[in-house]
Amino acid sequence: MPKDYRSWTFLTSGFGMTYPQEGPATGKPMFGNVFVQPFANQDFLKTGVWPDKTIVMIEVRDAGHNASVNKDGRFQTDIMGFEFHVKDASHGGWQFYFIPKDKPSGKAFPATADCFTCHAQHGAADTTFVQYYPTLIEAAKKNGTYKAPKE
Repeated sequence: MPKDYRSWTFLTSGFGMTYPQEGPATGKPMFGNVFVQPFANQDFLKTGVWPDKTIVMIEVRDAGHNASVNKDGRFQTDIMGFEFHVKDASHGGWQFYFIPKDKPSGKAFPATADCFTCHAQHGAADTTFVQYYPTLIEAAKKNGTYKAPKE
């Protein structure tokens, strides 16, 4: 578990876009804050491809509501776990991991896990969901690596 991830580049935040079949099974939508190491972000901006040793990390947080006058609003609360998409040529390319909260590490998902197929079919650039990272879409398009996502 990287201790310094909060100093990494923040890419986006989503609600209800995490993977309950692989991560924490709460039965309700959660927030996902996406971070990547600064060196990987800079390389992607230049080339439209993630360099080897890239870690795209999602900090999964529970969602709170009914805490203010805005009863329909949602806000982030407790960390529920961490999802990782790691590019490592020494392990055959991209790998996926889940690390539960309060744990120092996790195990790689098997190559048969749904995340591999989903990312290959729906990822807009280098098997990642760049279509949801507003700061990177133009870099992928400019470098010719953007693949229009399938619905």
